[in-house]
Order: sequence, then structure tokens, then C-alpha cells
Amino acid sequence: MAQTTLTNKAPVYPQGDEESIQAFQKFLLAWYEKNERDLPWRKTRNPYKILVAETMLQQTQIARVIPKYERFLSVFPLLQDLAEAETTLLLKEWQGLGYNRRCLGLRVIAQQIIRDFGGIFPRKYDRLLELKGIGPYTASALCSFAYNQDVACLDTNVRRVLIHTFTLRENCSQGELQRLADLLVPIGRSRVWNNALMDYGSLQLTAKFTGIQSLGKQSKFEFSKRWYRSRIVREVLKVGEISLDELSVVVERSKEYVRSLVSELVLEGFLRLEGELVGIKEDRFVGGKED
Repeated sequence: MAQTTLTNKAPVYPQGDEESIQAFQKFLLAWYEKNERDLPWRKTRNPYKILVAETMLQQTQIARVIPKYERFLSVFPLLQDLAEAETTLLLKEWQGLGYNRRCLGLRVIAQQIIRDFGGIFPRKYDRLLELKGIGPYTASALCSFAYNQDVACLDTNVRRVLIHTFTLRENCSQGELQRLADLLVPIGRSRVWNNALMDYGSLQLTAKFTGIQSLGKQSKFEFSKRWYRSRIVREVLKVGEISLDELSVVVERSKEYVRSLVSELVLEGFLRLEGELVGIKEDRFVGGKED
């Protein structure tokens, strides 16, 4: 019989055998029934809405995402609406979430689905990976949360749960974690299971509780290069068009530094630079083609 030890109501299964896995499944699903978080994206099976949520949740706290998620979908309710969105409106609706390139990436995915897949989301993991910007985690999340396919979603919270629960080395490989995560998924219940693991890691097996830290630590944002880029985009959105001289005064950095950041933002599709004037770069996508 699997030996279970309790640490403040957090069981540990050092064996990792089939019986231990079944015991953990039983424990976690019972825990989830009492502790499930009420999150708006869990009330839909629409892959577009789930993609929006998963993109917003990357490196952004849930409390900040909830109102922005609901607002974003009220402005862009359909995949086609996002594909045809003007950059100015898209960036304005994304303000407050950070990492602006995520919203442009979302639009690229929407355009690719319309252009290459007839407006229908792929249902298979490998086909989802063909979409620009979608990696293994997001593809797994779509397969699980939209289609309830038997796939594991391995994020920071789930990683911490697996390491703590099955007494793994903190530096164990992603492949080792993925193999264990795949074994744990109850057949036909991946949607519930993956949500349960995430909630358990977020609410119970926190970094503070377990002492297990995330692999990547976010650097300080204020006065970083990313912070100045964000200020530049925000200022251009506010006034519509602005000179490099004026922009350097507003962000309180040299004109050459501002020019270098603007040049990056031009290459990434955020801005246009015409002489000394900076504005938002607009691209129209109509009927599956970009003008």
C-alpha cells in the first residue's frame, strides 16, 4: 500500500509508483472540489477565449488579468475581430498587462488561423505548434482546456507541485517532469486535473510553503529598458504622433537612447518612424490578407 506522509495537509508520495499516483489523484481531485478558484476563462470551451487568457496570464498576476480579459473580449469578441484589430486600439486595450508584444503576437496567431486554417482552431497538439508564437505549454493548455484531451500542462505551479509531492530534485529536467506529469493525468479528466494542479500549486504548495523557487526570476522593471519601451509606446498612444525630441523630454532620456528604442519598436511592428516623427504602425488585415 502506498505510504503517504502529511506535511500541513500536503501529502508526499516518495515512491512515485502507480499506487501512489492513484492515491495522489484521489487526494487532489477531492481537494479541488473544495478549493476550486472561480475564474472566467474556466467557464468557456472556446479555444479563442482560452488562448487570450493563457496569453494574458504569462508573467501577469490573475487579479490583474480578470478585468482585462473580460474587457478585451468585449472589444474583440471573435477571432476575426482580433485579426482585423488596429494596432492603436489593440495596444490601448492591452495597457496595464505589460509585455506588449504578447498582444501583437495574439493578433498574428488570429491572422494565421484565418489565413491558413480557414478560421478554425486546430485541435491537434502538433498542428497548434504550427501557429507562430505557440509553444508546448500553450498548445497543451488549448488541448486540455478547450478539448479535454489527455495532455498535461506543465507550468511553474505544476512544476512545484510535482517536485514537492514526489520528492524530486529541484534541478530535475523538464523532460523528467513532463513524463511524470503525463503519467498523472486521469483519462478523460485532463481539464479538471490540470486546473486542480494549478490551483493546488497557487493556493497550497506555494513557493513560500515548499521553499521551491521558480526557474526564472523577473528582473526589476522600473527604469529598465522594458520600462522605457513601455513609456514610449504609452506616450505615442496618448498623443498619436510625437517627435523624437519631445519623446526624449517626456521619458527623460537622451535622444539617441530614445531613437535606439524606437528603432527596436519599429522593427517589432509597434511603431513607425518617419523622419523625426514617431507614430503607431497600423496594418490592415482584410479577407485573409494584410494590406
